[in-house]
Amino acid sequence: MELTPIQTEILTTLINLFHQKGRAVKGEEIAAVIDRNPGTVRNQMQALRMLGIVEGVPGPKGGYHPTGQTYDILDISDQPVKTITNIYRNGKLVEGATVCEIMFTTVQHPETCHGRVRVIGDIRKFDNGDIIKIGPTPQNKLVIRGKAIGRDDTRNILIFAISDLIILPKRAVKECIQSGNVAIDMDATIEAAANIILKHRMRGAPAVDATNVVGVVTLEQITKALLSGLTSQKVRDVMSRDLIIIDGDTLIPEVSKLFDLHQTRNIVVVINGKPYGIISKEDLVRESTIVGELIIAPSFMSA
Repeated sequence: MELTPIQTEILTTLINLFHQKGRAVKGEEIAAVIDRNPGTVRNQMQALRMLGIVEGVPGPKGGYHPTGQTYDILDISDQPVKTITNIYRNGKLVEGATVCEIMFTTVQHPETCHGRVRVIGDIRKFDNGDIIKIGPTPQNKLVIRGKAIGRDDTRNILIFAISDLIILPKRAVKECIQSGNVAIDMDATIEAAANIILKHRMRGAPAVDATNVVGVVTLEQITKALLSGLTSQKVRDVMSRDLIIIDGDTLIPEVSKLFDLHQTRNIVVVINGKPYGIISKEDLVRESTIVGELIIAPSFMSA
C-alpha cells in the first residue's frame, strides 16, 4: 500500500507520541503536533484502522496505537523497545527520542559525506546548523557527529553532514587509566600535589580524605594556582567537588554516555570501592577506533 503524504505524517507522529507517552494517542494530540484539523486526522485514522494499519482503543482514555504493520509500512525495521540509541542536539540529550535507522548517502570524501537518520521522537526543534551527535549504537558502539542540513518531518528524518565517525571499544574503563592506584590527600599542598601528578604523568587524580573520595584535582587547576603564587594552598581549595564515581569494570561506551548526561570533564574510577584514578573525555578519544579519514578526534565528545 502506498501512503499519501498526510497519512505518512500522521503515522510517523502516532509512533513518536506513542513511544513518548507509553499509551494510546488521541487524534487531537496528533493534530496539534502536525498543525492539522482534528476532524481531518480522525477521518484518516478511521481509514487506517479499517485497513489494520493502526489499532483503535475505546473509552475515555482510548485513542490509537501503532501495530507491527505501522512500522512495516513506514519501513521502520527496529521497534525501539529494548534498545535506545540516544541523539543529542547542540550538546543536549533529546529526551524521549531514539534513533531507529542510520543511512549513509555519500561517504567518498569528507567534504561530501552526508547521512540520514530516522528518529522516533520529536525532531521539529532541530534547525539547519545544529550540531547533532548519535550513539553509541547498541551493537557496534558507533558514535556519529555532524551538522544538520535538512529535515523531513513527514518521515521524521534528519539529514546531516558527517564530521566524525568513531567506534568505542567494548573494554573496561580501568584499562584507559595509565597510572592507577594514585590518589591525593585533600589536605596536601598544591606543590605536593603537583609533584605527585607530574611524577605519574597524569591529567589529575581523585582527592581523598581519611575514608572517602571527596573531589577531583587536575593538573590544570594546580597550574593555575601555581601561576598565581598560591603554593601554600591546599588541594581542597582548588579541587572539583561535583563527583561522578564509577566502577573500574564499567565499559567505555557506558562511560561516554555519562559525560553527555552530566556535562562533566572528569569521572572518578574506583576498584573494590577504593579510588583508582580519573577518566576524561580525552582519554576516551585516545582509546577509540577512528573510522576512515573523517575524524577530528578531540571533538566527538564535546557537541
